[in-house]
Amino acid sequence: MTLQDKASLRKIAFAARKSAHGQGLDQAANAALLKAAEALPNAQVIAGYMPIRTEVSPLATMAALSDAGKRICVPVITGEQQPLEFHEWTPTSDMVDGPFGEMVPRSGERLIPDVLIMPLVAFDKTGTRLGYGGGFYDRSLAQIAAKKQVRAVGFAYAAQELDVLPKEPTDWPLDAIVTEMGAVTF
Repeated sequence: MTLQDKASLRKIAFAARKSAHGQGLDQAANAALLKAAEALPNAQVIAGYMPIRTEVSPLATMAALSDAGKRICVPVITGEQQPLEFHEWTPTSDMVDGPFGEMVPRSGERLIPDVLIMPLVAFDKTGTRLGYGGGFYDRSLAQIAAKKQVRAVGFAYAAQELDVLPKEPTDWPLDAIVTEMGAVTF
């Protein structure tokens, strides 16, 4: 599959995500995400994300998990071709603009997550994820997995599912995908 093919798939998925975003599905998606996160054994440090554009927002789940005593962190981009850092977040964290328009904690301890809840552009039935193309999550998952077990959970609207996505050797497979329709594990 070529980069042009991936660009075409992203265009289709972005349009589907944009359409789903305005339909009030985030509450149902967060209910499914919270249920899935609570069922994960040994998940004490959980990475969420600060939503941008039309991404489904995990903020309600992140706040609930924080209230339940879990340590929550969010990704911080440190540079091109680098793995992400994950800085602690709480519902009261002072946030500032990050390099790609995302919000990041002004301060917060650097953590190594047990679970990464990741935004995505598209997914398929096999657990393949199509992201924005920067490889940040793939590098990060590889780095964390070299130190400890880590779970990759995609968070999206059901409308973002495509039949088949290209898979490259560096693409990290999802352990689960969660949408407003529920969770599917792989």
